[in-house]
Parts: sequence; structure tokens; C-alpha cells
Amino acid sequence: MNKKNILSSLPSVDEILNNDKIISLIKKIPRIVVVNNIRTCLQNYRNHILKMEESALINFHIDKNFLVNEIVLKSKSFIEMNLKEVINGTGVVLHTNLGRSLLSDEIKEQVWAVASGYSNLELNLQTGKRGSRYSHVVDIIKFLTGAEDALVVNNNAAAVLLVLGSMAKNKEVIVSRGQLVEIGGSFRVPDVMEQSGAKLVDVGTTNKTHLWDYEQTIGEDTAALLKVHTSNYKILGFTEEVDLKDLVALGKRNNIPVIEDLGSGVLVNLKKYGLTYEPTVQESVALGVDIVTFSGDKLLGGPQAGIIVGNKKWIDKMKKNPLTRAFRIDKLTMAALEATLKLYLKEDEMTKKVPTLKMLTETKESISKRADELYAILKENNVDFSIEIKDDYSQVGGGSLPLEKLPTKVIAIKHDNLSVSKLEESLRGYSVPIITRIQEEQVIIDLRTVQEKDYHVINKALNHIIVK
Repeated sequence: MNKKNILSSLPSVDEILNNDKIISLIKKIPRIVVVNNIRTCLQNYRNHILKMEESALINFHIDKNFLVNEIVLKSKSFIEMNLKEVINGTGVVLHTNLGRSLLSDEIKEQVWAVASGYSNLELNLQTGKRGSRYSHVVDIIKFLTGAEDALVVNNNAAAVLLVLGSMAKNKEVIVSRGQLVEIGGSFRVPDVMEQSGAKLVDVGTTNKTHLWDYEQTIGEDTAALLKVHTSNYKILGFTEEVDLKDLVALGKRNNIPVIEDLGSGVLVNLKKYGLTYEPTVQESVALGVDIVTFSGDKLLGGPQAGIIVGNKKWIDKMKKNPLTRAFRIDKLTMAALEATLKLYLKEDEMTKKVPTLKMLTETKESISKRADELYAILKENNVDFSIEIKDDYSQVGGGSLPLEKLPTKVIAIKHDNLSVSKLEESLRGYSVPIITRIQEEQVIIDLRTVQEKDYHVINKALNHIIVK
């Protein structure tokens, strides 16, 4: 059989539309979607046939049932949400690929009320006139950080770009060479600075920068001194960097503002909970840093946002920058951020109500109890699997506390008749995807990032694999 004959035997669009499965499908899925997928699948079939070698055509036949099933799968997939809830069994608390911070259950109703109805986003309810969207969070940010003023944009990279573009455009900004970091997605501090219009002047070396490096470099065109907190990596050994208080003092002596990019941004002393020390926003503000930027969706535990705090005169200048409108946050982010920040007003409760803080500070004993609960459920219902509890370590993730190893308990799973990669793939492909990691020929589910409501889903997913 030649290609022409094979191509002519392909069913038409109308023929496929008369198939019983497709007729049933159109009752659930818009006809225009189904027709589009029929045409796409037929064209893919034609392209495949045209590329085939003549020798391969001898035993080739068109499987119409396979074609119909492919159309059904594509159509169902098309109308499903691509962005969906997953279970994080990796143990990485701030997993960038999985959306980083979780929002607290405590704020669901507040955020949904704003999302599903009108709000006073830019209306001053006291005067009845137009107001500023930023006013909803400025007061609480000032209260929590001790800063004179605040501004919020859509992420921390935007915050740094706005700060530098407002304070140092066409002028020099001095930064330590050891702080020219690269953040996620190959975006680098020098690139952000270039886009802002500021001129980068790096001083010192990768591992050592002294105060006199800054002093000798300050000139007439120096607009700011920049300190970038290296939150996503650490250099150990023969190192030295300038203390923030000394950099602030140098800035004041020369009437030059100091900018600090804290990156993760944390509002609580993590050492109190047995974690590695991480400089807080309040400490930087108290030391007299003119402008501090940090993220809302990392250690703060809120939605993606870039928060700028500091001297009012500089914040006012940023508000007039056209980029502020381009970088502004929407009503959902505003509602989620305000509600999350208000959870910080009660320090004794915030580690229970802010999911990121709760996961980071949960004790190994508490995790062990939860591991026993999940183990009992899985062991009872999935006898064909080898399931055990093991000691391991979780990670903070999100470019925060890179050296921190959090003791945890994990569920390790394997099956004699199923490869570990196929088991991982099957869990990831479940209706509620379960994201795990592979270690020592076992699939690992870390309890630190698994919630109690996830237990029954994991159990069902394993049962689903057995059925298949």
C-alpha cells in the first residue's frame, strides 16, 4: 500500500463526529473544541504518514479506535485547568516550581470576598474620592517593620528595578562583587541594574570586600551603595564582607543612600525556632538603611510581591516613576498580602497560621506522629507495596537558607513489579498530582510539606496504581 492510498483511507471529520464516543463527548465538551482536536489529530496522522519510509508502509494500518481515543483525551485535557492543586511530597517548603508559599486557611474568606465582588481598591471610603491602592497595606507594613513608608510591586526583581531606576538612573551604584547574584530563571543583579539605567560599579573580590573598597570608589557620580543579601547561596572559608551598620555609616558620612535587597525578607527571628539566623527587615530598618526590598512569597509566607520600605522621600519619588504602574499589584495580591501581614500581629499564633512558618518550625517529633498516621493508612490499604518510615532532611527552598537541613520523616515506597521511575510518574499523573522525589531506588514522600488532608489522596493514588 502506498502513501496516497493510506492517506485516502483516513476518516473524515464528519465520519469521526458520528462516532458514538465522540457524540457522547460533545454532550460534555463544546463542539468547537472537539472539532478542532479532530482536525489536529488527523493532520498529525497525515504528517506522520508522509514522513514514513516506504518499507514501513507494508504493515501499516490506521487504527480508528486509537484515533478516537486520542481525540477524547485531547479534548478532555483542553478543558481542564492547566494550573491545578498538587501535593508537595518533596520536602522543599518554598518550592518555586510548585508556587512557593501557601496562603493560610485563615484568610480564604477575606481573599475570596475581594475576588468575587467589588472592593474599595482605589476608593477612599472616608472621603468618597479616589484613593491609592497601596494605602491598604502601607500602615501595617510600617507597623511591622518600623519603616517610615512603604510601597508594593509585583515581585522583588521589579522592586529592585524600580528602586534603582528612581534613585540612581544614569548614575553609579556601588556593590560588592561577591553580591552580584543570579536569581531564578537566569536573571542576574547586573542585568536588573542595567535595565534600571543605573551604572554598576563592583568592588572587592568574590570572597572578600572591605569598607575601604567602597570608600575608595565613591565619587561625584555615586548615587547609592547597594547591599544584596546572598540568600540563595553561601561562600564559606576565607571570606569577609562589610557589616551593614558600617555601610550605613559610610553612606551617611558621604550623604549617599544605602539600598539593601534582602531577597527572601523575614519578619521574625528564626533563631528562636532553631533555624539559621536570617537578617530581618526590622533590623535593617533600625540600622538606618534608606531603602530595603524583599519578597512577599518566600519567608514572609504571602503572595508573590515585591515590598519596598524606607525613607518617605525616596518612596515618594518611586510613586511618580511610570514603572510603578507597570509593576503594580492587583486586588487579589493586595487582599492576600494584607490578610497575611495581619497574621503577624500575634507572634504566638503566626507560626501556626502562616503555613510557611508552620512547616519550617514544625518539630521532628510532630512530623514523626504524622508519618505514623500516613504509614498506617497506606500499609493497611496497599499491601502490594513496600512501605517504610525513614529519617531524612527537608529543605527550605525558594533561594532561602540554602545550608539549612531540617530533620524530617519520610515515607519510602517501592513495588517489586513497578520501576521506581514509573511509580513516581504514576503519582505525578494522578488526578491530584503528587510530586515526590526518588532516592535510593525508592519514591520518597516527605511529611514536612504534606498536609493531613492529603493523606486520603495519596492512599487513593496508590490504589489507582494497583488497579492499573
